Amino acid sequence: MIALIDFGAGNLKSVANALNDFRAEYIITNKSDEINSADKIIFPGVGEAASAMNKLTDKNIAEVIKSTSKPLLGICLGMQLLATFSEERNTKCLDIIQSVVKQFDKSKVKVPHMGWNKAEFYNRAKLFTDVESGEYFYFANSYYLPITEYTIASTNYDVFFSAAINKNNFYGVQFHPEKSGKAGLQILRNFIELC
Repeated sequence: MIALIDFGAGNLKSVANALNDFRAEYIITNKSDEINSADKIIFPGVGEAASAMNKLTDKNIAEVIKSTSKPLLGICLGMQLLATFSEERNTKCLDIIQSVVKQFDKSKVKVPHMGWNKAEFYNRAKLFTDVESGEYFYFANSYYLPITEYTIASTNYDVFFSAAINKNNFYGVQFHPEKSGKAGLQILRNFIELC
């Protein structure tokens, strides 16, 4: 059973639709006991960091995420919130990935970064099984996680930044796999079946 965390994120339905395509068994929940009882956790996110962290804290989901040993996949904002801090409204995040989420320089590039961009894989992580490095994925982000020791794929938009990360049982993708065609759906399937 997969727990799809519901904290008011905008891409919840599109992720659920992708899981339906796989006939994956899942629940949409904001209850800590249901998240704890799941085999895997998907942490989607579209929105603003501070309000998202407030919702996660109010519902005791932040502590569940920080303490879980289950495989967890953060998507977009869900990945960024795994960091220590975000420049978006000076937000203290979950501190799983020790890094600071930064804003793109509006004087150099159009913000948000929106559309298809390629991701170069740093290693052959399980998440990338049957997906080629250099594949294009769909991004929609104004903020980014810099390259860290946990980066497993990078993308360039004025700067190189983390397109995907992995630390122990925690995985994250900055792009939207549920909107990234065949390659994105393969990454979701890999998380469900292999991670």
